[in-house]
Amino acid sequence: MNRSFDAPTLIAAKRDGHRLPDAAIDWLIDSYTAAEIAEEQMAALLMAIFLRGMDAEETARWTAAMIASGERMDFRELRRDGRRVPTVDKHSTGGVGDKITLPLVAVVAACGAAVPQASGRGLGHTGGTLDKLESIAGFDPVLPTARLREQLAEVGAAIFAAGALAPADAKLYALRDITATVESLPLIASSVMSKKLAEGTGALVLDVKVGSGAFMKSAGPARQLAELMIELGAAHGVPTRALLTDMNSPLGATVGNALEVAEALDVLAGGGPEDVVALTLALATEMLELAGLDDREPAATLADGTAMDAFAAMVAAQGGDLSVALPVAACSETVTAPRDGTMGEIDAMAVGMTAWRLGAGRSRPGERVQAGAGVRIHRRPGEPVSAGEALFTLYTDAPERFGPAHAELDGGYRILSGPDAAPVPRPLIIGAAP
Repeated sequence: MNRSFDAPTLIAAKRDGHRLPDAAIDWLIDSYTAAEIAEEQMAALLMAIFLRGMDAEETARWTAAMIASGERMDFRELRRDGRRVPTVDKHSTGGVGDKITLPLVAVVAACGAAVPQASGRGLGHTGGTLDKLESIAGFDPVLPTARLREQLAEVGAAIFAAGALAPADAKLYALRDITATVESLPLIASSVMSKKLAEGTGALVLDVKVGSGAFMKSAGPARQLAELMIELGAAHGVPTRALLTDMNSPLGATVGNALEVAEALDVLAGGGPEDVVALTLALATEMLELAGLDDREPAATLADGTAMDAFAAMVAAQGGDLSVALPVAACSETVTAPRDGTMGEIDAMAVGMTAWRLGAGRSRPGERVQAGAGVRIHRRPGEPVSAGEALFTLYTDAPERFGPAHAELDGGYRILSGPDAAPVPRPLIIGAAP
């Protein structure tokens, strides 16, 4: 172990607002990955970074050190039938009901690109793509590199666990989840970009969420995050662009693992909630432009079934069986409207925390999530409601979770009445960066 640095001194330095030297960052990431720094010490450092921040140079070095902690893939020369296949990926900074990756990967693959989607598990109140996909019987997110390359060439899509990619981030990701250090701009940027730059994609589109259910609550910090990640991508030769999208209300009508998979399948079948479809197509357009395939029509893939075919092929290639029914929670309770009126705003954070309380997320690393737990939203903002009508259905395998879940949801929505009862509509796409 390198004795040039020690954890307590570096924790104190960041606690007091000092910049961490490049060599110290390299040592920290190497030593933590090798389990030579205690979890308690890294937790303290994460909190110091959360409170004191890191400048652009520190963040860039932290990101590079995490990339260097593991394997780096390269799919720039991926070929199919003798022709080069462009690779492009997307990453969301995390939201509530954000199942966009599932239909999006399939749409872009159906348009001729290949999507190597390294994904993660739930973080805080936000769902994890791998947790969702593992509700499909037999789905295996662990892909050896050779098999991953083969699947991308044959199918055009793979959603897989980062594995050997940026293993330092995998450890930090889990620790941030349970130490209230998730909402840190440099930690989010370095976490996202270390995995995405290591996975070898040729281009990257970022979906940076803004609002109550996002880590970035307002557009200003969200744009800063987007610009920082774009800079990190450019520094590593990966063209990167970002959309800022609204996360004040949940996306779609479901929050939870199997519930969101079912909704994604509805979208792939040509239906599904309007906002999920709209965001899928907006991100697909950005991805196809970066991949040099801007002459393709992503909406057509939903209408003609080719996106569904691509998703089914990906799932089958990873051992999944869509013919097996998705898990359903053992218990459910319904929240009904107390009076007639119009559905007002639904707070994304409240719904996300409700799903978490029901068992859709985890409170410690490695904890098993409930595949069937979550929330179904029956009335969206602006829709009329009648007294006694179902507004939400809560699902869990553990009925003792209903009490805390109802407490989270209470106050997270309103029933409006009167002539001006309709909530003010919010644009789904807030802007783009740069």
